Amino acid sequence: MTASRTVLSALADGVLTLTLNRPDKLNSFNEEMHLALREGVQRAHDDSDVRAVLLTGAGRGFCAGQDLGDRDPRKGGPAPDLGATLDSFYNPTLRLIRALEKPVVCAVNGVAAGAGANIAFACDIVLAAKSAKFIQAFAKIGLIPDAGGTWSLSRILGEPRAKALALTAEPLPAEKAADWGLIWKAVDDADLMDQAQALAVSLAAGPTLGLGLTKRLIQDAATRSLDQQLDAERDAQQQAGRSADYAEGVTAFLEKRPARFTGR
Repeated sequence: MTASRTVLSALADGVLTLTLNRPDKLNSFNEEMHLALREGVQRAHDDSDVRAVLLTGAGRGFCAGQDLGDRDPRKGGPAPDLGATLDSFYNPTLRLIRALEKPVVCAVNGVAAGAGANIAFACDIVLAAKSAKFIQAFAKIGLIPDAGGTWSLSRILGEPRAKALALTAEPLPAEKAADWGLIWKAVDDADLMDQAQALAVSLAAGPTLGLGLTKRLIQDAATRSLDQQLDAERDAQQQAGRSADYAEGVTAFLEKRPARFTGR
């Protein structure tokens, strides 16, 4: 993996921890950080030693979205092609996160604004510090919520709340985000990383083949009829039932001992 100071990477106990690391810029994205995060998520796809991912940010913020210092119109030149930016950077990473058949935990340690918020919402389980806020900041600069924002907000919250957050750019405190079901839970700031790490380690030690199948089924359910979903569940359960993890899980249950899953 190519070294980058903009995303720190560490693998321990089956958990690949990816830390956005531009704290002086509230971890806003430049091209280097885009590519480093994508490379980190791709590693999670390719490396069998990675059984779960923990995504967080360094410093006092999680991610402030795009670094607008790179887009200063006062410098002159043609208007940026933001569609090309999405195609080249944000969208491939979002697709990799959603397609990863391993659990992705996100620990939001501070402000998550713009695409930073929407990258968090693409993860499987989101914990946030109680001091954290989620801001759909796009309306303040004449843009639309991207990085999957219009999809995740409307799918999770419904149209009324999604529109209100997007059109007003009003900050959503972490505890309200948890109450609304937008994230899993808000925790005391001092406890965030310990709880997120413990959760990621627990998931990594679990039956990750079955967890990956579960993730895919839940993500796909909204686009299927009940009959289609029942068929998809049948096919996934057939695969899971033939796995070494299932045999180990049943054996451990019958022997009254902790299971030792391998993800196979």
